[in-house]
Amino acid sequence: MIKVYKFNFTVAYADSDAEGVMYHARYIEVAERARFDFSKKIPAPDGDVGFVARDLNIKYMYPLFLGDDFVVETRFVKIGAASLTIEQKFVKCDKICAIMNITIAYLGSDMRPKAIPDEIINALK
Repeated sequence: MIKVYKFNFTVAYADSDAEGVMYHARYIEVAERARFDFSKKIPAPDGDVGFVARDLNIKYMYPLFLGDDFVVETRFVKIGAASLTIEQKFVKCDKICAIMNITIAYLGSDMRPKAIPDEIINALK
């Protein structure tokens, strides 16, 4: 149904600890950058707040190190009336290093959940 969006990233000094291992919290920031990069392709209605994180879960499987090139593969696993569930895989050389699942809610200008506009749903498909 919905394609996978790929975002390339390289672990830099600011992303790692003294041993060169990528900080666990940086995965969340990189995932957000991947979602933001994708969202630039989606029209957003004026006045609405848009999407905000509601729930996040991440499973770390293999560490990423300073200088590692990897891809964040983003796919939408569920499109609800006012929320999206997204799976993001951190992949290095066909090896999944981490998997993040995040639910984001769509908010209107009054900061309350609102149905996702049709133009956004159509752009996701």
